[in-house]
Amino acid sequence: MIYGAMHFSLGGSLKLAFRPWVEGLENIPLTGPAILASNHLSFSDSFFLPAVLDRKVTFIAKAEYFTAPGVKGKLTAAFFKGVGQLPVDRSGARGAGEAAIRAGIKVVEDGGLFGIYPEGTRSPDGRLYRGKPGGLARVALATGAPVVPVAMIGTEKIQPPGQVIPKLLRPGIRIGEPLDFSRYQGMEGDRFILRSLTDEVMYEIMRLSGQEYVDVYATAAKRRIADEAKAAAQEQKQAAQEHRRAALEQKQAARDDRQRSTARPPAP
Repeated sequence: MIYGAMHFSLGGSLKLAFRPWVEGLENIPLTGPAILASNHLSFSDSFFLPAVLDRKVTFIAKAEYFTAPGVKGKLTAAFFKGVGQLPVDRSGARGAGEAAIRAGIKVVEDGGLFGIYPEGTRSPDGRLYRGKPGGLARVALATGAPVVPVAMIGTEKIQPPGQVIPKLLRPGIRIGEPLDFSRYQGMEGDRFILRSLTDEVMYEIMRLSGQEYVDVYATAAKRRIADEAKAAAQEQKQAAQEHRRAALEQKQAARDDRQRSTARPPAP
């Protein structure tokens, strides 16, 4: 009930304000389970995709969004529940990974649409990064559900990382044909199968999105970018310190010159 009201109000508002274009909507099954595997460019991806569908899509979200105290916490929890987000407890030995897999299997076994981002995190620069072989492949093989590749287009320009208020630009959503991985049924313990399945899905997402593909994990790319930014900031700090030191030395040299000139004896 909450989802229906929230989907109607939020989805209608998003479509009215941003006018997202959609291709391949017929590839979403009208009934029955499916896994929607999408690239991840922006926080708003989890809102634009459900907004254009008539069926509920369940994504996972960290449990902290649902347990924050106070009025603001209750409103946040109600919002995430209303848009189809599912809380996942990140505690435990293997954290969110195992919890997300269990949650995804439950959604699919109940006949629903499960949304997942195989990259595991948002792209740091708009390129498509290597898919993680755990969540997507294990949910697909455990349930036998078809995997529908989805490409979000332009959402990183609407809401870049760190920006709260989105820009009024028109995003796109391109939905590919369902992929059948029944040939791998019962082989979820084979890491090479998990890798192969994930790579096949990522290829389809790349084809749909037109993104440049980078064969490294986005988490590793983010660490590298953060390390480079930290190193650059340190270099700038050191350069500023050297500049201040040189300026102080110049001032001291000028004072020394003035003192020497005033201390000279008068000419005979």
